[in-house]
Amino acid sequence: MREVNVALISEAIKEMCIEANCCLNEDIYSAIENAEKNEQSEIGKNILSQLIENAKLAKCKNKPICQDTGMAVVFIEVGQDVHLVGGSLTEAINEGVRRGYVDGYLRKSVVKDPLIRENTKDNTPAIIHYDIVEGDKIHIEVAPKGFGSENMSKVYMLKPADGVEGVKNAIIDCIKSAGPNPCPPMVVGVGIGGNFEMCAKLAKKALLRKVGSKSEKAHIAEIEEEIFKRANNLGIGPQGLGGNTTILGVNIESFATHIAGLPLAVNISCHVTRHSERYI
Repeated sequence: MREVNVALISEAIKEMCIEANCCLNEDIYSAIENAEKNEQSEIGKNILSQLIENAKLAKCKNKPICQDTGMAVVFIEVGQDVHLVGGSLTEAINEGVRRGYVDGYLRKSVVKDPLIRENTKDNTPAIIHYDIVEGDKIHIEVAPKGFGSENMSKVYMLKPADGVEGVKNAIIDCIKSAGPNPCPPMVVGVGIGGNFEMCAKLAKKALLRKVGSKSEKAHIAEIEEEIFKRANNLGIGPQGLGGNTTILGVNIESFATHIAGLPLAVNISCHVTRHSERYI
């Protein structure tokens, strides 16, 4: 049994919140660079060039890539051979988010009640997804998510008869209806299967996969490739001003489901798509 003080988790999450908001992940940066080379629209090419310059400045000056520093989403896998000491894990995670957003001078965007709308002033509480796994390590992923793109996401409770074509058409429908609102080029996370809430969690987690990677399931990888081509033929383009770079990538995760259902969630993300990863 390995003992871990939750203070270590707070400190890691504090650093991860700042890192994720100020340093664009290499896979996203490379995808934008490649998109700039292949973009046919001059306006689109210029916008992509500005996004690259913005990412460079943010990293160099340790400033947020975007003014919307998002709501903190934390995926945490705790090994079953870990004994946590020093307090509550949930409180430790939220303490890390609080310190990250306050000490890092990141915009606080969370309100404590969805109707009363009073700001919590420290960007807590975070949205936390727990999982217990084998081993004696703790795996943490922090993914700040802005709501310009989050608001464009959808859940479709399809019928089994809708099949693969229904799934593909729904994903394209979501991207098309999002248009310029999520600050394209977008990264698209998709969850297929499970139930109402599970498909949404799968879609969120899909955004953590590297852009350009392919699903290990051949039939899913084929859908990813087709959606990538179809989406970039919509003409939405960078920042919605036209071009052939509407999305940087589409990642699909799937899970078992009920015989009567075909749940589908599409989680739209902007060109930033932030996340940071640590092991403790």
